[in-house]
Amino acid sequence: MKPLGPKVVALGGGHGLYASLSALRRVTDRLTAIVTVADDGGSSGRLRRELGVLPPGDLRMALAALCGDDEWGQTWRDVVQHRFRSEGDLRGHAVGNLLIVALWELLGGDGASSGSTVAGLDWVGRLLGAHGRVLPMAAVPMDIVAEVRGADPARPDEVTHVKGQVACARTPGSVLGVSLVPADPPACPETLAAVDDADWIVFGPGSWFTSVLPHLKVPALARALTTSRARRVVALNLAQQPGETDDFSPQTHLEVLQAHAPDLRVDVVLADRAVVDDPDALDKAVQDLGGRLVLADVAADDGSPRHEPARLAQAFVQIFTE
Repeated sequence: MKPLGPKVVALGGGHGLYASLSALRRVTDRLTAIVTVADDGGSSGRLRRELGVLPPGDLRMALAALCGDDEWGQTWRDVVQHRFRSEGDLRGHAVGNLLIVALWELLGGDGASSGSTVAGLDWVGRLLGAHGRVLPMAAVPMDIVAEVRGADPARPDEVTHVKGQVACARTPGSVLGVSLVPADPPACPETLAAVDDADWIVFGPGSWFTSVLPHLKVPALARALTTSRARRVVALNLAQQPGETDDFSPQTHLEVLQAHAPDLRVDVVLADRAVVDDPDALDKAVQDLGGRLVLADVAADDGSPRHEPARLAQAFVQIFTE
């Protein structure tokens, strides 16, 4: 009988979380994704504004990443990711977003009820044959507020606040930090339980300020992440995020993480060896957090800033078994 593997919780959103889940589902059968719910753009933003629900887009992408490689998994992954190409009201909506919201309504919730939210996501996961579970990082939709220096090029030293995930991701200037509105959103009980029960917690890769760090601004979730008995892995990005982490070195990412969660212990930092210009400086930054550095070849061969799932999975196996 195939061993179940460690209990792993992966945090993030969007393409970064998609990459880590695509790798982790190859490593363990006990996998939970905890997904940011602050998107205010595109199909998710439209559904959020019209129906008052959690933005479903990042939740949908996480479920798609957990689909298997068989015909069933590939077919349903493509279905939920499909976007309508009409010129009418359906233009740009993802099928999976509509499916998730429909289940929330049918289950008697409004998408902001923790019970109906989790039940709806579990139903979609069963339909897709997902290799893991998807949960939201909070039970209500929220907005990210970024503290930005130089958002107005005419006043490069002025610090202003930019609200909304899309605006934060696209803002000029340097992002100094993020907060949430509301400041104390309720966390789902299932999310807190998954963190408490985990063997490993994985942060990143992903948009640092809008996908990774927001989890540490939900007070109850942040407490769970810092007090969990689990070991913690930070998977660094392959490239800087335009508008968020321009000119960030790998160690700057860790410094920002520590500034947002001073009590968070880090056990392992995973980085692609080809994108680390100064391994000694990064190793020192990792040691300052109490962890060890693992350098591996995890990037795709096509030169894009994209993780190759099989290579990333191999790196996680190495980390989890050492």
